[in-house]
Amino acid sequence: MAMIPPRHYCVIANPVIRKEDGSLDVDADNNPRLKHGDEEIRGEQEPFPLYPGESLVGKISPLQVVAANAALRLRCIRDFTDKTEVERQAGDEWLFHGPGTYYPAVEVQVVEIIKSTIIKENQALKLRARRKMVDSHEIERQAGEEWLIRTPGAYLPGVDEEVVDQVRAHVLTDKKALHLRSKRTFKDVQGVERKAGQEWLVTIADAETHIPDVYEEVVGEVRITTLNNRQYAVVLDPVDENGNNKLGKKELVKGERSFFLRPGERLENGIQHVHVLDGEEALLLRAKENFTDASDDTQRKPGDKWMITGPCDYIPPIEVEILEKRRVIPLDENEGIYVRDLNTGKVRSVIGEAYMLKSNEELWEKELPDGVEELLQQREYSGNKAGARKQEREKTRVVTYRAPHNSAVQVYDYTSNQSRVQFGPDLVMLGPDEHFTLISLSGGKPKRQDVIKSICVLLGPDFMTDIVTVETSDHARLSLQLAYNWHFDVDKSGADEEASVKIFSVPDFVGDACKSIASRVRGAVASTSFDDFHKQSAECIRCAVFGTDADGVARPHLKFAANNLVITGIDIQSVEPIDQRTRDSLQKSVQLAIEITTKSQEATARHDAQRKEQEARGKLERQKINDESEAEEARKQLLTLQAQSAAVESTGHAAAEAKARAEAAKIEGEAAVQQATLRAEASKIKSQAELEQTKKRQLAEITHQNQINNLELSKAQKLAEIEAAKFAEIVEAIGAETIQQIARAGPEMQAKLLGGLGLKGIMITDGNSPINMFNTAKGLIGGGMSTE
Repeated sequence: MAMIPPRHYCVIANPVIRKEDGSLDVDADNNPRLKHGDEEIRGEQEPFPLYPGESLVGKISPLQVVAANAALRLRCIRDFTDKTEVERQAGDEWLFHGPGTYYPAVEVQVVEIIKSTIIKENQALKLRARRKMVDSHEIERQAGEEWLIRTPGAYLPGVDEEVVDQVRAHVLTDKKALHLRSKRTFKDVQGVERKAGQEWLVTIADAETHIPDVYEEVVGEVRITTLNNRQYAVVLDPVDENGNNKLGKKELVKGERSFFLRPGERLENGIQHVHVLDGEEALLLRAKENFTDASDDTQRKPGDKWMITGPCDYIPPIEVEILEKRRVIPLDENEGIYVRDLNTGKVRSVIGEAYMLKSNEELWEKELPDGVEELLQQREYSGNKAGARKQEREKTRVVTYRAPHNSAVQVYDYTSNQSRVQFGPDLVMLGPDEHFTLISLSGGKPKRQDVIKSICVLLGPDFMTDIVTVETSDHARLSLQLAYNWHFDVDKSGADEEASVKIFSVPDFVGDACKSIASRVRGAVASTSFDDFHKQSAECIRCAVFGTDADGVARPHLKFAANNLVITGIDIQSVEPIDQRTRDSLQKSVQLAIEITTKSQEATARHDAQRKEQEARGKLERQKINDESEAEEARKQLLTLQAQSAAVESTGHAAAEAKARAEAAKIEGEAAVQQATLRAEASKIKSQAELEQTKKRQLAEITHQNQINNLELSKAQKLAEIEAAKFAEIVEAIGAETIQQIARAGPEMQAKLLGGLGLKGIMITDGNSPINMFNTAKGLIGGGMSTE
C-alpha cells in the first residue's frame, strides 16, 4: 500500500490505464492495462495499492513551495494543454511565480529556481535577451540585446532574460568627472544622441551619480585642474561649443580657475607658473605666428625675437614661445664672456662689467686645441701631470691663463696675423680670435722630443740635464751626464717686442740647445785621449762649449742668437765608460790610485803615532819626578802638623775637663731648681683637680636626688589619679542603687541574725567608747561561724 500524506506527491512508473469514469481498463484476462514507458504523478489521496507492473519512482516527496520574489523556470517536454487552457509545445519555457505551491506534471520539467535580484540605490541590473522578446517595459528586444534596469527594488528576470551583471554608479564630485566613450550610436539617459566612438564628460553639473549605460564605455576618471592666481595653463586641441576638438589650436587659461579637461584636450607642459622677473632678469621671446603684442601694441611676425625685462610678471600668449630666461651676468675686472651678434655673426668679448644679452645676441663657445684644453684643465705649467688638478672650463667664458712668475706666454691673433707676448706674473685673456702658442719641449735623459707640453716658457735661471755619448781619440766610448744652467736674455718689461718674440722662434729650445752642446762636446772629446780627458774633463768640456778667447781662457757663457738663450754653466755629474774593457781599465787605475793613496796615508799615520808615543813617554817621566818632589814636601808638612796637634791635645785636655766639671755642676743646680718648681706646680694642679672633682660629684648627687624625688612625686600623683579614676569608674560601673543595696545588706543581715538569737539588741562598752552594734553582731556571727 502506498500512502501519500497531505502536500506530498509521488511518481508512478508504468501506471494503469483508466477510463473516463475512473474505472480500470482491463484486457480479456481481466488484467489492468499499463502505460508502458510512461509516468504518472499522484497527489494526496486515500492509501492505494500498486498494480502489477506499476513501480514507485524515488520517494514520496513534498510539494515544492515557491517563495515570494522567486519563480520556477519550467520547460515543456511534450505537447499538452495546461490547466489555464494554454497549449504548450515541446521546448516552450515559462515561469511559475511565487508565492505559491507548484504541483508537478509529467509534461513539465523544472529547469531552475530563479530568485529576484535586489537593485539598490545607485545600482542597475544589466540584462541580456536570450531570444527575441518584449521586456517588462513593453519594449521589444532582439536576441543578444542588452539593457539596464535602473528602478530600485526586487527584480525577477523574465524567462527570456539573462542577468549579466550588477552595475554600480560612479559618484561624481566637484573635483571628479567621468570620461565616457560611446560603443555605438544611441541616446543616453539625458536624451542626447551619441555617435559611435564619441567621447564626452559627465560632471556633477549633469548628475551627482552616473550609471554607465550598456553602450557607454568608462574611459577613466578625470580630476579637476585647479589654477591659482600665480599659475596658467595652455590647453591643446580645445573643445568648441559643439563638443568637437579644434585640432592644432591652443587656448590659454589663467588662474584663478578650476576646470575639467574634456576628451581630446591636454595640457602643454602641464600647469605652469607665472614668470616672475626681478630687475636683473629677462625673457627671450619668439613669435610663432602673426599677432599684435598687447603690452606695447606692436605687430609681431613669425620668427621675431624680443625680450621682456623685469621687474614684472609675465604670462606668454599662445602665439609666443619662450626661448630662454636670461639674467644679468656679473663680471669682475678679470672675467669676461664671448658674445656673438646673430645678425652680423661678429664675436666680441665683454670684460669687467655686468652684462645682459640682447635679443640678437647669444653666448659663444670658444673651442681650443685639445692640448691647450688639457693644459688649461690641469692648470699645469709643465709636462709633469702628477697630482694635476683638473678643472672643467666654461667655454662661453673668456679664456684666462695665470702666467707664473718669470715666464712668457705668446698669444696669436689669426684675424690680424699678429702675436703678442705677455710676461708673468700676469693674467692672460684671449680674444675671440686669439689662441695660445703651444710649446712642445724635449725631456727625459737623454732628451726625447715632445715630452713636455706647456703654454708658457719659463725664463730661468734654471738647469737642464742631458746624457751625451762621446768617444776619445783612443776609441774609448764614454757616457757623460751633463747639467746646464740657462736663462733667456730678454727685457721683461716688453719694451723690445722683437726680442720678446724671439723667445718663441725656436719651438723646442731645450732639444735644440742640448743637441748643439752635445755636438761641441763630442767634437772636443774626439781629439783628446782617455787619460787626458779623465784628468781634465771639466776644463775640456767648458772650453768646447763656451769657446776660448785670445788668451786661451774659456768664455763665461754661450748665447744662442736665434732665441737669446744663454748657457752660463756646465756641471759634469757623472762619467761612465760604455765599453767593458775601458770600464775595467778605469776601474783598475782607480783601484791602484786608491791603494797608493791608502799606503801613503798608513805610513804617515804610523810615523805620527811613533812621534806622539815618544812625546808622551817624556811627559810621563817628567810628571813622575814632579809628583815625587811634591810628595816629599807634603810629608814634611804632615810631620809638622802632627807635632803641633800633640801639643794642642795635651793642653786642651786639662782645660776641657775642668770646664766640663763646672758646667756639670751648674746644670745639676739648675735642674734641681726646675724640679722643685715643677713639683709645686704639680701639687697645686692636683689639689685644684680634686676640689673640682668633689664639687662636680656633689652637684651631680644633688641633681640626681632632685630628679629621683620629682620622679617619685610624679609617680605618686599619677597613682592617685589612677586610683581616683579607677574608683570613679567602679562606682559608675556598679551604680548608685547597687551601692545603696550593698550598704543596707550588712545591717539588715545582722538584725536578722540577732533576731534569730532572740535578742533585740546588745551593747558592750567600758563607759569610755561606744561599740557599734553592727560590728559587734558581725563579730559574733564571725565567731560563731569559726567555732562551728
